[in-house]
Amino acid sequence: MIKLAFLARFEAKPGKEQAVAEFLQMALDMAKKEPTTINWYAIRLSPTTFGVFDTFNDENGRERHLNGPIGQALMAKAPELFSSPPSIEPVEVLGTKN
Repeated sequence: MIKLAFLARFEAKPGKEQAVAEFLQMALDMAKKEPTTINWYAIRLSPTTFGVFDTFNDENGRERHLNGPIGQALMAKAPELFSSPPSIEPVEVLGTKN
């Protein structure tokens, strides 16, 4: 069973909501190329709040993802797109249903 994940939240700057949504679509394309990222979900929690939930088989995969192309792109775009630094929390998956 998948046990490791990240839960990330992003608050878009006023007027940057569409740019954040487009960034997440681009990030999906990158996530599809990551063999250690098992599941990747981009979500919208409110008109200005976005998030990502992604899962990994092991800590190595989780760290590779965080330090890989998506993580680098996220941090490069953060000052332009987000009103505060992204919140990225490592979490433990307690159960799944597929």
